[in-house]
Amino acid sequence: MDSWMNLRKILHIDMDAFFASVEQRDDPSLLGKPVIVGGRPNSRGVVSAASYEARKFGIHSAMPLAEALRLCPQAAFLPVNGQKYREVSLEIRRIFLAYTPMVEPLSLDEAFLDVTGSTSLFGSADTIALTIKKRIQEELNLTASVGLACNKFLAKLASDLQKPNGFVIVQPDKVQKFLDPLSVDQIWGVGKKTAEQLHALNIKTIKDLRHLDQRYLTQLFGVMGTRLFQLAQGIDDRPVESDRVIKSIGRETTFAKDVADPEALETALLKLAIDVGRELRKEALKGKTITLKVRYDDFRTISRSRTLSRPTNLDNVIYHEACHLLREVSLKQPLRLIGVTLNNLTDRIEDQLSLFEEPQRDHDSLTKVLDFVKERYGEKSITRARLLKSKDI
Repeated sequence: MDSWMNLRKILHIDMDAFFASVEQRDDPSLLGKPVIVGGRPNSRGVVSAASYEARKFGIHSAMPLAEALRLCPQAAFLPVNGQKYREVSLEIRRIFLAYTPMVEPLSLDEAFLDVTGSTSLFGSADTIALTIKKRIQEELNLTASVGLACNKFLAKLASDLQKPNGFVIVQPDKVQKFLDPLSVDQIWGVGKKTAEQLHALNIKTIKDLRHLDQRYLTQLFGVMGTRLFQLAQGIDDRPVESDRVIKSIGRETTFAKDVADPEALETALLKLAIDVGRELRKEALKGKTITLKVRYDDFRTISRSRTLSRPTNLDNVIYHEACHLLREVSLKQPLRLIGVTLNNLTDRIEDQLSLFEEPQRDHDSLTKVLDFVKERYGEKSITRARLLKSKDI
């Protein structure tokens, strides 16, 4: 009897070193060389992506660029080209959607696909997976690693085991054989602190974890303990959510040098507000809660939030509210990082105005024109900095 009968067929597709691979594809002189995407090596930023050639030197995502330079001074350091990566991501998504509408993106470079209902049209789940891999390779000149399993947890684990360009199938009747040798660190949700607690109890592998009593794990870790017990058995009932809700949209920047000057910080907020507003409009969303995030030179991080009476996606509103929040923050110490996020998002159109509220139509129209010009002629083709800094806007 088919061991897959009555079970979901879930793919986890993860692009290999996505940002770096796109850069190598677009510049053949970088092929075979260590490539680090994140910015200038002498800047204060962190690594966003590293090619597999760079990873051999111990370089990984979120590592300070200065440390990456020390480990691999011969690497090519490139800025993050978010627009290009988003465009490639959309091309990848188009390939996914040719085989199933059940696509749950996790980020620009990875997604879950439920192909359970697609097999009658496109063949077995492994055939679909291999077809998608082939199309990504032939049409986009990129590679992806794929995991196929009966649930999301197993599929995600599988996709990571044979990178790059891997394909691992977890057969439903061999789940425990697949899981038992793996480190507990590989369980989804096990961070550094939880891993240290488990290691202190001499729990090193998933097999070690599986042999513990569920009540004991729940006593140690609360709800997370119950979840750990289930995952150690390969149990994960979460469906692929094709209409995943965007919970927040934000942007942040790390300064090359610590900044304490309020005017310079407001200038940084201006660019962030424009980026956030444009992304909200692109997604046809508005946000009601604006959050300012700051990180001091000693790495202490705080945030301040304000909820508006009406949701917005207008740059001027985001900018001025963020400036108000900045004034609530102590600037006795210089800032290393500043960021703006909108959450409490909605896609509902709310046109009803109060008796004392000015209509926003002029702002909406101006914003749409600016968005169109930038899309057509580039980011630097037009700016509204003076308008946004004006007290009248």
